[in-house]
Amino acid sequence: MGRKIPLWHVLFVLIFMVVTLMADILIMDGYIHGILSMVLLVTVIVAMLNGWKWSYIQKAMMSKISDSMEAILIFITVGMMVAMWISGGIVQTLIYYGLKVLNPRIFLIGACLLSFVVSMATGSSWTTAGTVGVALVGIGTTLGVPAGMVGGAIISGAYAGDKMSPLSDTTNLAPAMAGSTLFEHIGHMMYTIIPTALFSLAAYAILGLTIPVSDTVSSDVEVLSNVLVENFNITPLLLIVPVIIVVLAVKKMPALATIFIGALLGLICVPLFQGRNFMEAVCYELYEGYVSTTGNEFIDALLTRGGIESMFYSTSLCLIALAFAGVLDGTGMLAVLCEKLMKIARSNGMLILITLLTCIGVNLTCADQYLGIVLPGAMYKEEYQNRRLKAKNLSRCLEDAGTLSSPLIPWTTCSAYMIGALGISPIVYAPFAFVCWICPIISAIYGFTGFSIEKMSDEEYEKMMAARAAEKAAAEKLQEA
Repeated sequence: MGRKIPLWHVLFVLIFMVVTLMADILIMDGYIHGILSMVLLVTVIVAMLNGWKWSYIQKAMMSKISDSMEAILIFITVGMMVAMWISGGIVQTLIYYGLKVLNPRIFLIGACLLSFVVSMATGSSWTTAGTVGVALVGIGTTLGVPAGMVGGAIISGAYAGDKMSPLSDTTNLAPAMAGSTLFEHIGHMMYTIIPTALFSLAAYAILGLTIPVSDTVSSDVEVLSNVLVENFNITPLLLIVPVIIVVLAVKKMPALATIFIGALLGLICVPLFQGRNFMEAVCYELYEGYVSTTGNEFIDALLTRGGIESMFYSTSLCLIALAFAGVLDGTGMLAVLCEKLMKIARSNGMLILITLLTCIGVNLTCADQYLGIVLPGAMYKEEYQNRRLKAKNLSRCLEDAGTLSSPLIPWTTCSAYMIGALGISPIVYAPFAFVCWICPIISAIYGFTGFSIEKMSDEEYEKMMAARAAEKAAAEKLQEA
């Protein structure tokens, strides 16, 4: 174990990270893997200069990667599922019927609402993006809707639904960290999510009016629909597969198992509905992805995707980011920063603002939305209690910023997943993911105005303090043993 790292060392690391990443994104437009690797190296050097041994640092990195290994496996499995859903004709069927009912003017609202419903039902923004999200990207592109708007609408709906679903892991994690109950937490989030949703849907309605509905688009839709029918077996029976996936998710089957079953069902559809070689799909397409050969340039570009190989970008980025997070967390750099932040949280409004900014900051530095909930929750829980603020105030902040900011930051696990599933960069969709950045702003406004910020009664405060004293006594007794 090393000594406590000075604040200026921590700030140097964070400023170096932000400056180099922004330079890469805005000037070089290159891969951020190399930049993050360089930042990781600098962070390790800073830690070792403060007495932290390499053996401990390596264990901290490996521990963080190990904790997120399920996410890595999900990345790989989603690549398999996307390839098999295209090879089996499932995505084409979703696109075909979607083109029949959606038009450019209402597409963004429809995509947002559909993503919200599916995510609310499944409790998973990742499952939503990897299933209906893939089809919505195809539909939106065909209708001439800019990719950034398409991705933003899908992300907004998926994360709003995830945030409000009692089936969601983050929706259960936030109240657990803050000390509130699940449905108390969900009810309190209504104050921020309802105005956020209204603002977002209004923005999508306005954007929809800017998208031209021309005879050319209508002609393209007809041509593409014909190409799909001529080259693939389009049948409503294929819609059974996404329905099964939604049902499995609702039944709380683990995400990895659900997506794996989705890939397997897609594989079965390859010979059953498309009459193609089963072994070819297994030996080539599961790894390399599906390659479309319809002869239509647009359709071929749209459908040539998926496979394990397609997720290497996301997986490698995630591994580097998690290693970096392991060093920051393991050496106490984040704790040093948060300790200083608490000194300026003199009002409840400032405390809530700092909580929101800390959630975003942890996502920026640790690249994981779970840490964006867990670390601020653990750090600020006692301060909320000391100020007699009900636990649901803290749990709402953890979700408003910790959950919703994650897909906006290019190097987080959530963004890496969305890049692989939707094929759209966070830099492109972030400006249009209105839910993800409007909600934290509304939450901060509530903090300063006091609207919906509830305080404990004398009885609730005394009960909480007694419980805290009992927990402390139990912990001391355990240490003595």
